[in-house]
Amino acid sequence: MARTWGAKISRAPLHSARARVWCAASSALWLSHIRKTHAMSHASALITIMTKAARKAARGLVRDFGEVQELQVSKKGVADFVSLADHRAEQVIYEELSVARPKYGFVMEERGEIEGVDNSNRWIVDPLDGTTNFLHGLPQFAISIALERDRQPFAGVVYNPVTDELFWAEKGAGAFLNDRRIRVSERSDLSECVFACGLPFAGRPGRERALKEAERVLEQTAGVRRFGSAALDLAFVAAGRFDAFWERDLNIWDVAAGALIVREAGGMVSDIEGGAKFLTEGSILAANANLHTSAKALLSDG
Repeated sequence: MARTWGAKISRAPLHSARARVWCAASSALWLSHIRKTHAMSHASALITIMTKAARKAARGLVRDFGEVQELQVSKKGVADFVSLADHRAEQVIYEELSVARPKYGFVMEERGEIEGVDNSNRWIVDPLDGTTNFLHGLPQFAISIALERDRQPFAGVVYNPVTDELFWAEKGAGAFLNDRRIRVSERSDLSECVFACGLPFAGRPGRERALKEAERVLEQTAGVRRFGSAALDLAFVAAGRFDAFWERDLNIWDVAAGALIVREAGGMVSDIEGGAKFLTEGSILAANANLHTSAKALLSDG
């Protein structure tokens, strides 16, 4: 019986399997939205606006993820691809946030910077963080939306539409995963800690330094993970799943939302050298307060 069932599965058309993935994910997404509308009733109007934009864009991403092999893609750099799904999601987010806050500016991965009438507030948007994962059918990608107020992250949302995990925070109000409050881990012993990182892929500089950093971390910790989405890596630090995360050569849209979520979850965020320029200098180190200093020392070239 088991062999016959397995044979039936192996003959099933691949597009049918993708359709089932899309239908299941879409149904789960919609049902979850209904359930969480009430559960997140304590969220502010600002977070509600951001969440609505993320969830609306997510519907298209889930659909396209189910048909990932058929996506049309355009090349914009060495090993750096932008999918049609990426552009569609950004358009949805842009329209939703523009209606809700028409005077705010934008910094978006695809559109670049759009100046607003209100110079104090601007949205920072990555419509698809983890594009390579997405294109390879790996369900580790996210929509990242931050509100920057007076050049500092004020609110952030990181949403994985496949797992339906919505990480969010607003300055001074704590950090949440869906309707549950989250905190960073308490671990301080490096031998018990799991770090996450980003490593340069083909055509990107800094590989030798990154590998040396990873080797030093591997020698003293419980392990290193490279999942391919900085926004989710930061969210996982906030939720205590990772104890620390580091990466270089990032953009502001990769880290703005996640960094705020880590801080509101009780963690510390800096550039890798320990300074405060992680939004502009491209490197970031996020960890719980017990670990941050030793993590910085571990990554130093000395």
